[in-house]
Amino acid sequence: MTAQTILPANSVVDSGFNVDNSCRFNNASDDSLTRSKGASETSTRTATYSFWIKIAEAVGTDMWIYSNEVANDNNRGYIQFNTDSNFRIIVGEGADTQIYFITDAEFRDFSAWSHWVISIDTTQATEANRVKIYLNGVQVTSFSTATYPQRNADLTILVGGQTNKEHIGNIHGQDAKLSAYLCEFVFIDGLQLAADQFGEFDSDSGIWKPIDVSGITLGNQGYYLDFKDSSALGNSVGNSNNFTVNNLTAIDQSTDTCTNNFATLNPLDIPTANKPNTFSQGNLEITNSADENRTSFSSIGVQSGKWYFEAKFLSGEMKQYIGISKQETVDRIGASANSYGFAGENARKWNNNSYGSYGSTASTGDIIMVAFDADNGIIWVGKNGSWFGSATQSEIENSTTTNAMYSSITIDDFFMMGFSMEDSNIQVNFGSPMYAISSGNTDGDGFGNFEYAVPSGYYSLNTKNLAEYG
Repeated sequence: MTAQTILPANSVVDSGFNVDNSCRFNNASDDSLTRSKGASETSTRTATYSFWIKIAEAVGTDMWIYSNEVANDNNRGYIQFNTDSNFRIIVGEGADTQIYFITDAEFRDFSAWSHWVISIDTTQATEANRVKIYLNGVQVTSFSTATYPQRNADLTILVGGQTNKEHIGNIHGQDAKLSAYLCEFVFIDGLQLAADQFGEFDSDSGIWKPIDVSGITLGNQGYYLDFKDSSALGNSVGNSNNFTVNNLTAIDQSTDTCTNNFATLNPLDIPTANKPNTFSQGNLEITNSADENRTSFSSIGVQSGKWYFEAKFLSGEMKQYIGISKQETVDRIGASANSYGFAGENARKWNNNSYGSYGSTASTGDIIMVAFDADNGIIWVGKNGSWFGSATQSEIENSTTTNAMYSSITIDDFFMMGFSMEDSNIQVNFGSPMYAISSGNTDGDGFGNFEYAVPSGYYSLNTKNLAEYG
């Protein structure tokens, strides 16, 4: 197999066209969108799928992105990441496998968005032109398995089929559902389109970025899901080929998108002696039921700028720690010289495994606020709208260290936002929360959704802000 260079998808560059929303699918919640086809298809031989995805949580299990089926396992088509984290497409009708592709590459990056296009036209004379798969604007040509359809084959499963049922985030009769964010999900009925109809390379950075597809011809069965209506996440733009929403609510609409990538927690970064927390809700909730500390870090680190984030302490023994740390082995935030944390169980601040009294204890439902000034090496922590140590908003905004939790922090490397727990769980909010916010506060650039006011000059942790202030 030949090696390929796949250019990155948008992570920092301003795309010009901004995608406002994504939809967050959580495996454990059985989230999905479904639609029963009715009208006649434009074509059973030609179609295109395009979507942006940011995977979460699951490694070593099948994750169903899309499926289209009649009634049983032998009559269905689907798009997924398989148990080996390869990208896979299968179309089978009866005992006949019409399309079967598995990529050589494995996809386990929980911190980035990627763009996929599956372009089909069975009328093409050249076999290799009948199915084309693009990743971030580049055609994928290296597969461990590659089965092309016969010329002029009618693909009534993946392309047509008036009596079929479509699923996004699920497949009938299977337990391994989707844990991911999806945005700009498009199905074109009747056209084989290349990736450049959905995105373009930035002229300065070379990064692949989305373009406006609202004017594209969808065809009879086509649809365009932009997830902008939080009360109807399955609605299609430009026609009435809408999906029924299953277990998704308004809180599953996210501002973490392919044009502004927000930090989450990183399941691949396990700093606690290979003992990970359990991740859910788009890597924004972690749980540890063991009687030992386990730590998780943010997917984005910083070494400059001023940053704000929140976390909700949930059930259990309330043995949660929150703060910052270098990316190193640390069982508990605050247990090393490069780790600084607040312990909600007993109202203590920790650094280098030494502690002092700080703030007040936390209870279930309390929201902890953190302001981290990486330019000056200062961190403040508060709870439910009040900063600990009698710190004021003005002090934080002016980098006055008098009432800070810690100051004089040497920032000579990237610091991650860190969370540790023992028999507890935490929901984190870097600006695109998975829990309901009753007030709604943004940073100075209008990004983020926080329960409490963001200090002036501090920003939510996303790639637009990182490009500007990080």
